[in-house]
Amino acid sequence: MSKTLTRRIVLLAVAAGLAAGPALAHHGWGSYDASKPVTVTGPIVTSKYENPHATIQIKASDKVWTATLAPTARMNNRGAMAPLIAVGKTVTVYGYPSTVEKDEMRAERITVDGKSYEMR
Repeated sequence: MSKTLTRRIVLLAVAAGLAAGPALAHHGWGSYDASKPVTVTGPIVTSKYENPHATIQIKASDKVWTATLAPTARMNNRGAMAPLIAVGKTVTVYGYPSTVEKDEMRAERITVDGKSYEMR
């Protein structure tokens, strides 16, 4: 095999690996229990508006919940821009609890300032 062909094969393999990385890093939704929906209301104590999903922590009356929201592109398309989930805002999040991570949930809907946004 020539050096040029070997180099091309190696470059293609590296490119394929890099392209697959984000897909492999993304988790599925199978670790959330859709049979036990929860609603959490409280102020946002942390907020990350980044991919693969935006996340917030909400100080509920009994504990702090981490809510996994939608990807930022979907949130933007639905009018849920970064300022909507700013620290200090009071939100209500409806979603499904994680079966793996304690006090973590997948958000189906978030309500802020009297307006609801679908996350899925």
